[in-house]
Amino acid sequence: MSQQTKGTIDKKWISFGILMLGAGTIYKLGFLKDAFYVPMQEFMGLSHTQIGTAMSIAGLISTFGFLASIYLTDRVSKKIMIPLSLISICVCGICLSTFPSYPIFLVIYCLLAICADMLYWPTMLKTVRLLGNEDEQGRMFGIMEAGRGLMDTIVAFGALGIFSAMGSTAAGLKMAILFYSIVPGAIGIIMYFLLEPDDAPQAENADQNTAASTAEKTDNANKRAWEGVMRALKNKNIWLVSFNVFFVYSVYCGLTYFIPFLEEAYALPAALVGVYGIINQYGLKMLGGPIGGFITDKVLHSATRYLQIAFVVVGAILAVFSLLPHQAMGILLGMAITLGISACVYSMRAIFFAPMDEVHVPREITGSAMSMGSFIGYLPGAFMYAVYGGILDKFDGLAGYRIVYIIMAVFAAGGFLLSTYILKTIRHSKKA
Repeated sequence: MSQQTKGTIDKKWISFGILMLGAGTIYKLGFLKDAFYVPMQEFMGLSHTQIGTAMSIAGLISTFGFLASIYLTDRVSKKIMIPLSLISICVCGICLSTFPSYPIFLVIYCLLAICADMLYWPTMLKTVRLLGNEDEQGRMFGIMEAGRGLMDTIVAFGALGIFSAMGSTAAGLKMAILFYSIVPGAIGIIMYFLLEPDDAPQAENADQNTAASTAEKTDNANKRAWEGVMRALKNKNIWLVSFNVFFVYSVYCGLTYFIPFLEEAYALPAALVGVYGIINQYGLKMLGGPIGGFITDKVLHSATRYLQIAFVVVGAILAVFSLLPHQAMGILLGMAITLGISACVYSMRAIFFAPMDEVHVPREITGSAMSMGSFIGYLPGAFMYAVYGGILDKFDGLAGYRIVYIIMAVFAAGGFLLSTYILKTIRHSKKA
């Protein structure tokens, strides 16, 4: 291996690792409920509906943010977008630590969504896809999800440790939020110095030393960005992959409610609720991500085929789980089943953008394709948390949770049907 080739490989994985650090910390505040759902209710005075509404409004903002990012990701350098998003998250977190009124709480959650979903996430997805070739997509996204899980787990346990050390009080929750704020802020500053800017587009027949050529170069860059947007919107395969992501994410939104479910159905102790929440929402990424990526690339050789199978498994387990007599079951069995479902869903999340290569989306419109996929795919975040939370507040006890699990199973069934159609489309394109 030549020194040049080795240097290129090293540069590739350093860039990948930097992106992974940011991806593992930027959503901590926006998903504070993952480890602190019950403390948020107790110390911030929030109900199921209020937390769900905040998540859904933030999800709605994210939806429009992804729409804007269809243009931004192919126009603004990652060296600006990524550090800006992380440092802005830090500022929002400091404000959140004051336990503001509910309207201000909603505003902060909207700002968190803009920073994470409009500025950071599509830029990260674009960069990861371009770092790997077609045969590496499953592994690249799988390793990214595992790395995110590792960072998520370390940071979340750090915050939970602070919370517990301060007696699991309101002051402890405030310090945990501040910890969640400082970490991404520090990583954002480091990233500014480590990330390289995107290659500047070259304007044709331009004189680099004149103001006129600078304006022409800007106009050409704008034109190329909008052309990428239009090509993405007209590409049927991008729409298909995006809606497959939609079904996965609709199921994923329901994983949040395993946490209060176990407390209510099995009387899980408060300290163990936090630990379970971290394992369920973060730790399983380390398991599900690599498994999903490995099976996709080495066993099935198709991300869509893996999603098709996983949809069947998840849907069937959820349907059965909704009917089980939980009052007569042991807590370990309940935890094992819910963690198994979560692990499978995380393996799907790890690779649900990998089919972009499988359906041969042109690489020159990767930014637009990933932003469009994020816009449609993460759309359930705009309403499903409010739907699930509203159901739990309306139907007391286990009845509400059973309804939630049935809805999740229905989404899994829809994903299976769409995956089957995408596979048929892929087979037809190979024969053509």
